[in-house]
This record gives sequence, structure tokens and C-alpha cells, in this order.
Amino acid sequence: MNSQPDIGDHMGEVREDFVSASDYCSKEFAEWENERLWPRVWQMACREEDVPEVGDFYTYDIVDDSIIIIRSAPGEIKAFHNACAHRGRQLTEGCGHASKLQCPFHGWQFGFDGKPLHVVDREDWGDKLRDEDISLIPVKVGIWGGWVYINMDLDCESLDDFLAPAKAILDPLDMSGLRYHWVKSAIVPSNWKTVLGLFNEAYHLQQAHSQVLRFQDDVTESHVHGRHGMFESWDALPPGIRSQRLGPPLEQDIRQSLHEYVMEYYETLQCAHPITMVDAVDRMMEEVPEGTPAEEVMAKVMQFTFEDAAGRGVEIPPITPEEMHAVGSDWHLFANQILLPGPLTCLAYRARPNGHDPDSAIFDVYSLLRYPPGQEPNVEPERCDDLTDISFWPLILIQDFENLAALQRGLKSRGFRGARTNPKQESAVSNFHRALRDFMRG
Repeated sequence: MNSQPDIGDHMGEVREDFVSASDYCSKEFAEWENERLWPRVWQMACREEDVPEVGDFYTYDIVDDSIIIIRSAPGEIKAFHNACAHRGRQLTEGCGHASKLQCPFHGWQFGFDGKPLHVVDREDWGDKLRDEDISLIPVKVGIWGGWVYINMDLDCESLDDFLAPAKAILDPLDMSGLRYHWVKSAIVPSNWKTVLGLFNEAYHLQQAHSQVLRFQDDVTESHVHGRHGMFESWDALPPGIRSQRLGPPLEQDIRQSLHEYVMEYYETLQCAHPITMVDAVDRMMEEVPEGTPAEEVMAKVMQFTFEDAAGRGVEIPPITPEEMHAVGSDWHLFANQILLPGPLTCLAYRARPNGHDPDSAIFDVYSLLRYPPGQEPNVEPERCDDLTDISFWPLILIQDFENLAALQRGLKSRGFRGARTNPKQESAVSNFHRALRDFMRG
């Protein structure tokens, strides 16, 4: 019999247009997550390129658990709980390379299969120390799109089933061919769900990023795909048509607006998305006549972008226009991964609890790019907890960060009952909270 009360007994409700405030700031709810979510859910830990060679390891920490992800053989990645069977000392931290896993405390050694290689003075135990009793405890591993996922529940559903139906829609992008452009991390002053919510909707653009309204319509439509969600902005494309909030479209050269659109994001987001298009929009201004219909201008920019990539030796996935349309703009993969994917690039976010504090989170940002074979850079992850540092963080992310602390404080106000999520533009947000509760009850 379950001795704990059902989450729904004390935690308010979730509707398409409402999410209880307690989801974001209740210590009790956070502890339910620590017991019922993180030990049972598939979660992105790293990418394959973090462990390219046999013996390369990556340490993934989530609340009180620490997991070793290690390249155990060519084409094989294994994962284990990061605790020595002797006294529990963690074997690894960060990332690195090892010929074996050795405990820094008493020197016990383990192979890449988790089995003990050497126990100092093992004879002292006589016949009481069997290999199966002191092997490292395995963790399930799954790989999709170059991302490495782990699950501590060895009886969990397969990763393919877990990612459905999003996986089938995103597969044509072949994200396994992407490599790091940059990786940045910070401790942020909000719950992990609060920060994810910032990047799971575009409803905030008109206020938080008002500088983009002059060349981009910001109204989006959000969609639910099982426990996952996404939003798309095809009705707002092509860029160059200003936000409807500013009035009717202006009579202007659509080429100039599109050029400004790309350069604005190039300067203020600094991720791989606009970088791939800078040369293409410059070429567009030279080769596409003024007065060309907006759809043709956009098609030409995409054509020039792909031609430039192919000319540099980039292997482009054969995605169709229909498949690209289905991908949309932004995906939230349950529980804590956000993807803004494309054929040549991906901007990704991950948020996870910062220990047991419901008011702070570890936030990771990944800019990914498709490189010519053999030209992938060696990217070192960077961290900066100063969320106002414009020399480190792109302006658009700083504009988002400005809301986090005040959001988290407001969520705890006695006068705040819950988030009134927009049923059209933020249904992916409310769906996530509903899926979270269902998963923890399951």
C-alpha cells in the first residue's frame, strides 16, 4: 500500500489554462520528483562526442545521484552508479579519460564492464567478497540523435517508446551528425520547471524580446504530442513580416527585413542558427531582385544556405519540405530537454534541480552545428553564474534571465494561485505539468 498521499491530494490542479503554483516552488513537490521522477525517467546526460574514445567518461549528476557514462568499447557506451562498492566513495567527477575506474580513497579498481579488477588485500575477506556483490551497479543507456540518455530504472520502457511520437517527427533531421559549436552552463535562481517554461513558448517575445517585433510576427501555436510538446510559427513566416502587434505589414523590401532578421539573431543569440545564414542573406541581397514575393525570397535563402554548406563538404540530411514543416520551431522532450532543431543546426537547453533547493536549477545551453567531416572543433564546456555578463551570455538569453528571480519569487506569493497558461500558445507548458504528475503517479 502506498504510504504517501497522492500528488493530486495537496498540489492543486493542472488544466489547459492553469498550472498550480506549488508545482514550481513546493519543497514537498520537489521531493516527490526526487523519489518518483528522476530515478525512473529517461534523461539526457551528454552527447556521444563527450565520450568519443574507449575509456572516456562523463559524470552526470542529478540531485543525490551521480552516474558514470563511459565509452566501454568502440560503438558501446555503458553507465553505472558513481559509488565504489567498498565505502561509497564517488569514482569520477567531471569528464576525462581512464584505463580503469579506480577509487581515490582505497584504490579498488573496476573495469569498463563494472566488474572488480582489483581489491586491495582481498584475502582479508576470505570467501565473503563475491564479484557480483561488489560490481558497480549498472544504469540503462540509450542513444538517439547523438544524445546519450540514462535511466536508473532497469525495467523502464525503451528509449524509442519513451520518445514517441516526437522521435518519428524529428528523426529526418539526423541530429547525430551535429557537433558542439559551444556549450554554456549556469546556476540560475529558479526552479528547473520555471526555466524550462521560458523556452517552451514564444508568447513572451512581445515583451521580453520586443526588439525582434519589427521583422518577425511572434504569434505561435502550441501542440501536444503525448508527454512531449512543441510550438510552431509557420503562420508567422517568412520573417520580414513585422509583428501584427505593430499594425499591418509595411510596404517595404522583404529582402531587407529578412537580412535584418538574420543579423539581429546573429548578434544577439550567437548560436549556430543564424551563423549558417549570414552568407546566404548577403548573397540574397545581391542576387534576388527587389519585389520578389516573400515566399520565394525565403526559399532562395534556404537554397543558398544549403548550397554554401554543401560547398564546404557538409553532409546534409535529405529532409523533405513536408518533414521540415512537421518539425516546427521548438520541442520540449519530457522531462527536461528543449530542442530548437534544424537540418544544419540545433539550439538545445537542459534544466535540472540544483540539489534539493526548489528555488535554483542547473541550466545548460548547447549550440550545435553540422561540420564538414574532420573539421569538428574540440569544444570545452564553459560556465558563468553571472547572468548579466554580456561578454559570456548572448543578449537574448540575458533578457530571459532577467525574469527568473522575480518569476520564482512571484510564484511563492500568497496572492498567486497558479499560472494561467495560454491554451493556444502555451499548451505545451500545461501538458508538461500534466504529464509530470501522470508519470510520478504511474
